[in-house]
Amino acid sequence: MESSSPSVPFPLLQAPVESTYRACTIPYRFPSDNPRKATPVEIQWIDLFLNSVPSFKQRAENDPTVPDAPAKAEKFAQRYTAMLEEMKKNPESHGGPPDCILLCRLRELVLRELGFRDIFKKVKDEENAKAMSLFEGVVQRNDEIEDDGKRVENLIRGILAGNIFDLGSAQLAEVFAKDGMSFLASCQNLVSRPWVIDDLDAFKSKWTKKSWEKAVIFVDNSGADVILGILPFARELLRRGTKVILAANDMPSINDVTYPELVEIINKLKDADGKISGVDASNLIVANSGNDLPVIDLSSVAPEFAFMANDADLVVLEGMGRAIETNLYAQMKCDSIKIGMVKHPEVAQFLGGRLYDCVFKFNEA
Repeated sequence: MESSSPSVPFPLLQAPVESTYRACTIPYRFPSDNPRKATPVEIQWIDLFLNSVPSFKQRAENDPTVPDAPAKAEKFAQRYTAMLEEMKKNPESHGGPPDCILLCRLRELVLRELGFRDIFKKVKDEENAKAMSLFEGVVQRNDEIEDDGKRVENLIRGILAGNIFDLGSAQLAEVFAKDGMSFLASCQNLVSRPWVIDDLDAFKSKWTKKSWEKAVIFVDNSGADVILGILPFARELLRRGTKVILAANDMPSINDVTYPELVEIINKLKDADGKISGVDASNLIVANSGNDLPVIDLSSVAPEFAFMANDADLVVLEGMGRAIETNLYAQMKCDSIKIGMVKHPEVAQFLGGRLYDCVFKFNEA
């Protein structure tokens, strides 16, 4: 499902979208702030993006698909750094004032202008292969849990553990480069509950009483995140009779899984009868959300996807970018879950939680 038409608002947002929806969670400035002077929060976030420039430059240098990659990577670092420094002096430069959507968009624009389409491709492919080899074991362990509430809690913990694989966080990119990450260890080492936002008990009690007709899940990163976190949860929904739409990015951005990559992953996990580990997957659809950033503005999605999602009664937004830095307070017409791990100190500070704390926000319609 490729998207070429102009975008439309996600149909399950509370209307009127113009007045009730703001994509970015953290306000970088208020109406009373001087438009020509960067606020302390803007400077803090611009610095966060500045800190990630070296790891992006390193990925770009090693992109085998781009001729003259090292020189172009250097150009990327210089151009993007200059933009960020300029925004500190004049927040209205480069289409500002800045928010997390604009800061991500500018980074992608500079990369694409220099010919870099997918600087994380190699690491995504490696992580997908690794996670697929572990998929059966993860699913089997979940299936062995007989209690419904305990099983769904285990699946939710799996989503949070998988969400650690995020190369958009400078600290995690460093850890990852050193020794990779173990999914099982991550499951066991989640911070203790209660998490900074923790509606898990309310969700568990709803889960044992209700099945949803159709769920839309906005997925996040490649590797363990989507394959060992989201897919076992999606499979459990399928087993309970829910139709599931997995919404993935149209274009590459950081190590987020794209629509074509996710189609390929699902096809590899299905057996000859169209089952995923014994569960019929005919009600599993992969959709192109029309998004091309690690955050998402739900006032602008692909129309074909919007049409498919129109009658869903559960929306799940996953990952720090889509569910915490954007959309944490987005109000839906149906039940919704925002789930992710807090991987930036700035986000932890805003929420009043710890670094690597967890967010599980469940709202009933």
